[in-house]
Amino acid sequence: MKVLLINGSPHPKGCTYTALSIAAEELNKNGIDTEIIWVGAKPIVGCIGCGACGKLGKCQFDADPVNETAAKCSEADGIIVGTPVHYAASSGAVKSFMDRLFYSAGKNLTYKPGAAVASCRRGGASAALDQINKYFTINQMPIVSSNYWNMVHGSAPEQVLEDKEGVQTMRLLGRNMAWLIKAIDAAKQNGVSRPDPEPKEYTNFIR
Repeated sequence: MKVLLINGSPHPKGCTYTALSIAAEELNKNGIDTEIIWVGAKPIVGCIGCGACGKLGKCQFDADPVNETAAKCSEADGIIVGTPVHYAASSGAVKSFMDRLFYSAGKNLTYKPGAAVASCRRGGASAALDQINKYFTINQMPIVSSNYWNMVHGSAPEQVLEDKEGVQTMRLLGRNMAWLIKAIDAAKQNGVSRPDPEPKEYTNFIR
């Protein structure tokens, strides 16, 4: 069993990475393999709604980690998406990354547990978390929680480690995700299958 952790910060080993590493360590302690994927410091192309992924089976843009991550999602059992807070929202890189990942390969994550993690200096974390969680809810994914909202505070990694409540939140998040993944696996072993799918109904509000 394995969880992918997405580091949506432009800094490879900054505050967001520190928060994700705490959750990853707890997952590892509970027998779950982890991989932290850095989105990077280069621009991530946004989704242009071309629909090419429906024909190609992947996003047409190949110069960033989206397609590589999408392939890994098919084998993963869960995902944690971490972002710094930029103007009370997720980073632009995370937004573009998630738009294309879920539009082109959302099926690779359906019914798998997901969690959002936000790192901020002071405020805006809850808005960023809400933004990321919407990707999970539209894709029929159970959202994993902790004993507080999944956020840490600090301007540097060492400050994040001083945020004792944030550290505990990340630790319990990892533990809770490990438990849920194991519970889902146990259900499969006992003949409990996924809910029956239905064709998507698309409507608008034009009368």
